[in-house]
Amino acid sequence: MAEQKNPVADIFRKKFEMFAKLKAEIGEQKAWEKMFEGYPERQRKNMGALIDNATLAAGFSKGIPLYKQIGMDMEVIDISHEGMDAVLEIQRACPALSMCKEYGIESPCHVICEMDVEASKKAFPGMKGEILSRKAEGSCVCIFKYERKGK
Repeated sequence: MAEQKNPVADIFRKKFEMFAKLKAEIGEQKAWEKMFEGYPERQRKNMGALIDNATLAAGFSKGIPLYKQIGMDMEVIDISHEGMDAVLEIQRACPALSMCKEYGIESPCHVICEMDVEASKKAFPGMKGEILSRKAEGSCVCIFKYERKGK
């Protein structure tokens, strides 16, 4: 049986490869800044399709099948309260955790997750995002919290 191509896993690998190459050439901070260029615009396009006309919980839930395809086990919990549209995104599995080591990167968080959160905040003015828990730091799950004023 032929191995099925995983386009998102390929994107992770390309990010790690590019980051490792840039880090060696220009240092970690400049490498991160270089890779971040254009990211908020891409995040706006991709994530906007899910959340622009939906609550964060409904929009993030639409992404669960995609995450499942790449080996992630995602749960979305609506924590909206007092006029705040808010969600917890819980990731039980992180395929990038072992993948990053192939490129000499200790943790995927800086290259993947932190970049995603920062891009989301820039792409959606008023959006707050943070990483509450990280598997890479020994937690049993990764937990992300996003919030914005309710509609």
